[in-house]
This record gives sequence, C-alpha cells and structure tokens, in this order.
Amino acid sequence: MGRLSRSVGLALAGVCALPACAWAQEPSAQAVATAEAFVDQVTQGDFAAAAAMFDETVAALMPAARLQEAWDGLVAAAGPFEQRTESRATHQQGYDIVLVTCRFGGGSVDLRVVLDGRGRVAGLQFVPTATSAEYQLPNYAHPDSYTEREVTVGEGEWALPGTLTMPVGQGPFPAVVLVHGSGPQDRDETIGPSKPFRDLAVGLASRGIGVLRYEKRTKEHGAEVAAMLDRLTAREETVDDALAAVALLRTTPGLDPQRLYVLGHSQGGTFAPRIGAADRQIAGLIIMAGAARPLEDLILEQLAYVLPQQIADPNEVAKQLAQVRAQVERVKSPDLTPDTPREELPLGIPASFWLDVRDYRPAEVARELPQRLLVLQGGRDYQVTEADFALWEQALADRPNARLKLYPDLSHLFASGVGKATPTEYMTEAKHVAGEVIRDLAEWILEPAAAAAPPGGGRP
Repeated sequence: MGRLSRSVGLALAGVCALPACAWAQEPSAQAVATAEAFVDQVTQGDFAAAAAMFDETVAALMPAARLQEAWDGLVAAAGPFEQRTESRATHQQGYDIVLVTCRFGGGSVDLRVVLDGRGRVAGLQFVPTATSAEYQLPNYAHPDSYTEREVTVGEGEWALPGTLTMPVGQGPFPAVVLVHGSGPQDRDETIGPSKPFRDLAVGLASRGIGVLRYEKRTKEHGAEVAAMLDRLTAREETVDDALAAVALLRTTPGLDPQRLYVLGHSQGGTFAPRIGAADRQIAGLIIMAGAARPLEDLILEQLAYVLPQQIADPNEVAKQLAQVRAQVERVKSPDLTPDTPREELPLGIPASFWLDVRDYRPAEVARELPQRLLVLQGGRDYQVTEADFALWEQALADRPNARLKLYPDLSHLFASGVGKATPTEYMTEAKHVAGEVIRDLAEWILEPAAAAAPPGGGRP
C-alpha cells in the first residue's frame, strides 16, 4: 500500500528508536527547538548539517546522501514542501520525542524526531499527521455484531500487540489474518486519514468472520530492527509474524482451525504465497494489490509515474530516474553481495532484503500451492497495476480454486475515486474500503471450499 511512500518508511524504520506514545501536556522547549532546527536544515536542503546532528548509530545508517534520498522520496509522494506548522513533544525512557508537522502540496506529514540525552537525533521517521477527526465506522460495520479484544502475536523479543475482532455468537467462525504492506505499519495500516485494515476488520466481523490485525515488527520494534538491518529479509519483516498470527488463531476458542485465511495487501499480498508455502494448512490466501513483478522494477516504474507530477524540470526527473535505474541494475547484478552498501541500492534498502526477494516470483509460487486463492486488484492503482494482475491471471488460469477480480474504479487502498490517481490522494480525505470489496471477501470466505470458482476466475 502506498509503496513509494511506504518504501521510504522501510528505509527509515531502522532508525525509528521508539514506538508511538501519548503526548505530554507540556512539551520540552529545548527538545522542540532542537528538533525544529534539525527539520529546518532538512527542508532547506542542508542535509550535511542535518546529518551532523545524528548520533553514532543513526549516522552509520543514514549518511547525508541517504537522508537526501529519503527526503526526495517524501516530496515525490506528498508534494512540494510548503512550511513547518506546529510541534509537540514528550519524554519516554530517557528520550525526547518530537513530532514536527510540515505541510506539503498534498497534505501534512509529521517528522518524528527522537533526541537522546545529549540532544543528538537518535531516530527519524516520516508519518502521516494524525487528524483531529475521529475514525468514523463505514456503513457496512455493525458494532452490535462483533467484539474486539487485545491479543499478543508471537512471543519473546518480537512479540507484537494486536486486536482480534470476533463475531458475536458461538461459532466456530472462519478467520483472517491481515498482513501489511511495506514499511513500519500499525495494525490499522493507517495512511493519512484512512485505516483500511480497520475497515476490513469491522466489515468482515459484521458478516461473521473473525479478523486479527497487529502492529508490524518494523514499527513496534524499530530499535531492534535497526540492530539487524543489514541482515533483514522478508522473513523477518513479514513472513514470520504472519505465521505466528495464524498459529494464534488455531488455538483461539470460537474459531474454526480448518477455515483460517491470510489476507495480504500490497507487499503483504506479494509475500502471501511465501506464507502459504510455509504453512499449507492455511485454508486460503487473499492477495489484494499484490505485485507479481520484481519489486525493484516496481520502484522504478512508480518513480517514473510520480516524479513528473512533482518536479517541473524534466532534466532533474531524468537525472533522478537514471540514478534509480542504476540502483535497480545493481540489484539484478550477479555481483550483488550481502556487503553491497545500501547507498548503491534502491531506496537504501539493504542487500540482504534484495538477495532474498530478487528471484522470487509470487504468481509462480502461488500456482503450485494447494490453497484456495483470491486475487483482487484496483483499476486506478498506480503502485501495483493491471500488468501485475495479468500475471496473476496467467499463472492461475488452470487453477479451479482460484478466483480473480478487477475493480475498475478503486485505488491501491481499494477506495473509490475518479480520474488519474496521485500520491496526494492518500493524504487528504479519509476513504473507506469499498463495500463491494467487503461483500466479495465475505462471500468467498464463507462459501464451502467445494464451491470454488471455475478454472481461470477472470475479470468481471
């Protein structure tokens, strides 16, 4: 979901020192002044001065050139920087945490700056600004028909807080694990004012399906991920925690262990076949806007789509695309090793991750799996496009238990819209997952496995 901005988030996840917390009544004036000075240096393009404020750990992870790449990616996604507006701070576990709100052409973004006891920047993350308006339930949610409770996914150092949304009644009910897109995601997969995973949870639970959603590891354990960033693969980022979530549902009273599903969105959809291959007792896989092409190719394609919308100078667009193209070729090179510097790779993502995924072809893996498969795609999606959907169609054409559907008017978030999709769409008005998607998901999950779709599935 929002793969361009999300990829920037992945690059920054390793230097996000602390999880989100409640804000104090009285901000620290010195912390706010220091954080605002740092942000001013970034927004003015003085990346060397900004990087000089990093502590030793962050300085090693993010030299000035990589900080500039992250900022350029944010501007490409959120629109031109306009001004710094407000700041708020709190103190936690020896750190000052300051949210510095900045307004861009496409909306507001918070620069979350973590300061250590010496006033050095010990963490940095770009996060959508929380809106003052409370989340409004979609019209397909019926609160009297479900309950919610806190659960823990996994155990030990990687344990994750989550929410289990359960239908009212005795069951046993089918259930779904929701698997996030790239970057440090919360359990609602919040982007801007939208919360698609919360929509899915309340919508499906209203129709008699349990739903488990949880904080992503790169968000909940940012400091620990930073310590192993050069060893990070898709297994640590996504797969292991999804498998732990399925294991939790198998032992949850009121749920049917024979009807447990994994729903992956965006990068989560791309890795859903890996999750299904690791646990073949999963009843089915739901792939929502999952890429079927190599991820490095999608990054280049997305930037080619977005940069001309944000940068007026075509020479500068060409320069930036040439740099990313060289990084993509580095990923594909047989000379890529675990020691290849992140600065030479797309979005500063470590070589360990690229070595893990560059030869992964999710549609081909899915073709060999025994589980039921449902592939959904939005026609207005520019992050993952109909070119990917066509590959899923081709790979699954002979699968009698696979179904595919394209929604012409829906975005990457499976929300309705008109006209050409842009990154700013995510940063403005809150939009819910479309009701027809909730209906289609529920009907597919609840139908008997014997009533699988005819071979090929296909477009409506």
